[in-house]
Parts: sequence; C-alpha cells; structure tokens
Amino acid sequence: MSILKLEPACKEYLWGGTRLMEEFHKKYEGETLAETWELSGHGDGPSVIANGIHAGRTLQSYIKEYGTPVLGDNCRKERELPILVKLIDARQDLSVQVHPDDAFALAHEGQKGKTEMWYIVDCEEGAYLYYGFSRRISREEFEKRVENQTLTQVLNKVYVKKGDVLLIQAGTIHAIGKNILVAEIQENSNVTYRIYDYGRVDKEGKLRELHLDKSLDVMNMDPLVKAESFSPHLVSCPYFTVDKLYLDGLHTKSMGGFAGQDSFVHFLILEGSGTIQVSDDIQRLQKGDSVFLPAGTGKYEVEGSLEALLTRV
Repeated sequence: MSILKLEPACKEYLWGGTRLMEEFHKKYEGETLAETWELSGHGDGPSVIANGIHAGRTLQSYIKEYGTPVLGDNCRKERELPILVKLIDARQDLSVQVHPDDAFALAHEGQKGKTEMWYIVDCEEGAYLYYGFSRRISREEFEKRVENQTLTQVLNKVYVKKGDVLLIQAGTIHAIGKNILVAEIQENSNVTYRIYDYGRVDKEGKLRELHLDKSLDVMNMDPLVKAESFSPHLVSCPYFTVDKLYLDGLHTKSMGGFAGQDSFVHFLILEGSGTIQVSDDIQRLQKGDSVFLPAGTGKYEVEGSLEALLTRV
C-alpha cells in the first residue's frame, strides 16, 4: 500500500466551531470541533491509517515498524514524525500565546519547540489575527499590560483573507482571531504558553491557566521585521516546506509529482475532489482528506478539480 489515507485526532476546545464537521467531513460526536490533527505522530493525538492492510493502526506505529526510511533521508536524525499538520476552526478568538524554541522546550518540557505556519483556508470579511508586537516593549510594560488587560493594544494586528500565509517563528507572540479557518503546519510539539485569554472560563467555570514566567523566558519582545519571500514555495524553513496545488479541472486537470528518498509527502485537500494514483493504487480525494506518501513511493499523479497543501521535510 503506497497511499495512506489518514483519519485525524479530534480536539474540542471552548473556542471551536462546527465547520470541520459540516464542510470537511470530520467524524466527531461533540457539538463543536476546534482542531483536527491531520498528520500526527504525537502521543496527545495520533492520526490513524484509514485504508488498506494497515487500517486501524496509528501512523506512528506504522513508522516505528518500517523505520525512518518511511520518513526519508532528510529525517534520518528523527525517531518519529517531525511535523504535525492541523485544521483549526476558530469560531471565537484563541488565547494570546507563544511557543518556545527546541532548546528551551527540550530542557523544560521534554519535547520539541514549535515553529509553525498558517495558511488561511477561509475567513469572514474583516477577520484579523495577532502576529508579533507592534513596537518594542519592556518586560515591565508587558507585565503591566497583562495585569490591566491591555496587552492587545501593543500587538501587531493583521487583517487576513483567504490564501494568506504567515510563518510564526518560535518566540513570536500570536493569536488566531475569531471566524478564521486555518491549516497549520508545525513542528511535532504540543507546547503552548498561554499569556492572555480574555478572562474566559472553561466548562467548569474556571479560568484557564496562564504561563507568564515561561512566556517571558522565550518571547521575542522586538517588533517583527518584514516577512521574507519563500518563492516558489508557500513556506520553506528548516522544519518543513509547503507548496500549494491547484487544479481547476478545465485548463489544469492533473499534476504529476515524485516522492523521493529524501522525504515523505503529505497532502491536505482544502477544496474540491479528485484522485491520487501511484502505480495501480488509486484513491479518491475529497475536501478534508489527508494523505501520506512514504518516502521512496516514487511517481504519483493527482487529477480532478481541487486545492491542496503539499508538505515535505
């Protein structure tokens, strides 16, 4: 079996919506669904193989059995899947947060840090997010603004539209705003330091925990410099490379590619439908599907009318 279709781990948080169930065919029994971990070997939410002889087992167990050649030469120093791909449906604002880098996270949390990218799958008109500081602030000002709940006044507010891309380096303060649907590609980590949560309470009426001391240890207090271009890719960084596949079904009906020995290839279908074929193995694709091609799979062809994100290491 050369094409592995994956079922995600589902996460329900107080800010989540219903679009992942209604539009992206995610199977979940709860009333809301905040995140789906589409490509994941993380113990907090592994994805599961949905087809073929390996159906029902976690992707990480498959990788453990067949070894790092499944991941590719670029991952030869890794003992597990090094990235995590999510869909995020933010019906309400997410907390203002920051992620540590690898060195700090490994020393204090026992897992990697988190550099991540966001691809805006959809959003309402006027939607925005927070991305870094608008100016340099001191530790003292930061602490005072957290206390008097004015921190967002010194954050860089970014209005977004469908198709926008942002790379969030570890140490960058950030928050996804309400009514935004995001595809997130990140390091394989579940370390988040929450800084500000709008005074919200959970289902038990308790304020969610904040992590201010650790946040100050890892946060970049300087304003962001102008974003660099990653052309011809959406994003290319030491942790992952992400490309956009667009087939309009008329002028461009198919695209061939190659999953070499250097890296696996992951497809996340954002719109439309079609097929993916490797040799005699053909799998149908629809909006929301997650597909993993092991390194060394070789030639593949995608046909149809669809949009997808392709991720490699």
